[in-house]
Amino acid sequence: MKKSLKPLLFTMIFLGCMAFVRTGLAQAPPPPPAEKGSNTNKAPGGGAPIDGSVYAVLALAAGFGVWKWVKRGQVVKN
Repeated sequence: MKKSLKPLLFTMIFLGCMAFVRTGLAQAPPPPPAEKGSNTNKAPGGGAPIDGSVYAVLALAAGFGVWKWVKRGQVVKN
């Protein structure tokens, strides 16, 4: 009896959490902009800077590569 009750209880808790997350994250949409259009040329994406993020991603990728390289060397030695 307990073995069949545990998966059911887990499923009910999981579905309950999913239902609360969906309703908790709902928000009203932002108001529309004052101007509907613009005659000026703008960069797509609003010109958000990505230089800091690129360096962070490159550093993480390099660290992961070094970690995998070192791990592979340890596996071969054993």
